[in-house]
Amino acid sequence: MTNMKSKRYPKEFKDQLIQEAQEIGNVLQVAKRHEISPKTLYGWISQSKHKAWQHTNGEAKKTAVYIPSNQEFKQLEKENDKLKKLLGEKDLEIAIMRDLIKKKNPGFQTG
Repeated sequence: MTNMKSKRYPKEFKDQLIQEAQEIGNVLQVAKRHEISPKTLYGWISQSKHKAWQHTNGEAKKTAVYIPSNQEFKQLEKENDKLKKLLGEKDLEIAIMRDLIKKKNPGFQTG
């Protein structure tokens, strides 16, 4: 499994694209030209309308993604494996129950 890091854009770049989108009046065109998601650009435009945006430094505006540590990742994998096993056991129980029902009631239909 690979870790995906989101791109981080400097405030100046965001501000430039916001201004460009406002001047042109076409967010999709600006997003496509700069190879970013239109959803991302719409988000920046929305954020820029808040006064706090004007006074927040660029470092704080970077988009971040939570990436678990190796220990957390291993723990999540272990929990995931345990849940898969439990799900498999439940599926097996259901199959056995359906089989028993069919044997006792041959005309009974189960999904």
